[in-house]
Amino acid sequence: MPNARLRDSAIADFEASESAVRYYCREMPAVFARAANARVWDENGNEFIDFMSACGSLNYGHNHPRMKARMIEYLADDGLVNTLDLHTTAKREFIRDFRETILAPRGLNYRIQFTGPTGANAVEAALKLARKITGRRSVVAFTNAFHGMSLGALAAGGRQSHHRSSGIELNGIIRLPYDGYLGAGTGELDRFEAMVRDPSGGVEPPAAFLVEVIQGEGGLNVASVEWLGHLAELARRLDALLIVDDVQAGCGRTGKFFSFEDAGIVPDIVCLAKSISGIGLPMAALLIKPERDQWAPGEHNGTFRGNNLAFVAATVAVRLWGDPHFLKSLADAGVRVRQWIEAMCEKFGATSVRAKGRGLFSGLSFADVAWSREIARSAFERRLLIETSGPYGEVIKIMPPLTIEPETLEEGLERLHSAMEIVLNDGRLRSAA
Repeated sequence: MPNARLRDSAIADFEASESAVRYYCREMPAVFARAANARVWDENGNEFIDFMSACGSLNYGHNHPRMKARMIEYLADDGLVNTLDLHTTAKREFIRDFRETILAPRGLNYRIQFTGPTGANAVEAALKLARKITGRRSVVAFTNAFHGMSLGALAAGGRQSHHRSSGIELNGIIRLPYDGYLGAGTGELDRFEAMVRDPSGGVEPPAAFLVEVIQGEGGLNVASVEWLGHLAELARRLDALLIVDDVQAGCGRTGKFFSFEDAGIVPDIVCLAKSISGIGLPMAALLIKPERDQWAPGEHNGTFRGNNLAFVAATVAVRLWGDPHFLKSLADAGVRVRQWIEAMCEKFGATSVRAKGRGLFSGLSFADVAWSREIARSAFERRLLIETSGPYGEVIKIMPPLTIEPETLEEGLERLHSAMEIVLNDGRLRSAA
């Protein structure tokens, strides 16, 4: 790594001109210049392994060669780039491939709404549609949730510091404990239903339940199949919509294209963003059951919902899900990460570290937040890009590209192992727990 003086010089322009709100660059102070799949190089030629995938927006790695080639070809042919919601050949190709490769094999029938290009845009549209359909005001969201930083999505999130930063009162949310939160389970859902049905229960029927199958920012908490099924049935009984936020957990991050597939549920609305474009271009969408698609024309819009360059890359990404080699390598990588995590738990002990997550959306929760923070710092020194999550930042997230080569995955895991050994074998840190 560059010494501190050279590093400070390299980032001086950013320090002088960029807002104080920046975060990731403070944790990983380097100036990056180029990347290929899971490897990233800074401007001095230092090579890093990427276990972040831009918070799950680069599931297919940096500059996927087929996606990049198709985008270059499209631009060279003067393809349209931004077209609002006009019909285009690029959009039609994506819709057809998504329907035939992703939806049809899973028995899913959804209409696609292209929203503004972020996950928060998709969540805002979903909440708005649910309230329009039901005529109700409140939405049930869960502890440790994260759904975005615009006001409606922010209200549904669980973190109090985010709420305070809004500067106004955030309304319209009923908070329930997520599966496993302080021992919570289906009983809390049943109790909520009883309160709704009780004339003196003081709780109005909600417009929707908004849930993440795996809570990425909340600490890789995984909802059980039983709990998700119970939640889906509760939504049906209360005539409320079930909205799954698959912005970070979707597009293959858990091993299946949708995070909810193993639960056997069919949400009324699915929010997609991040890796739906395949290559990191802004793109977001709602999947809406046809009977729930009750928008009036133009009732919800956005200037950049017609990002055709994203459609072009997204079509190539969708086609990977029909490639047996991709599917096998993805499954193998998920197995390898799980094996490694179990080995680390055995090595360092259950009182120090616990397994979290599923597939390539996994991680380790540490008994002391000082350990996780120091491990992330030590990993960066070993040229591994990795982040923490959870209410206290106690979870190290392992989120490499789904396309990572086996040898690169092993090298990254070894760098993380080395960082863990340095920190967890440090008596000073351990005694602070």
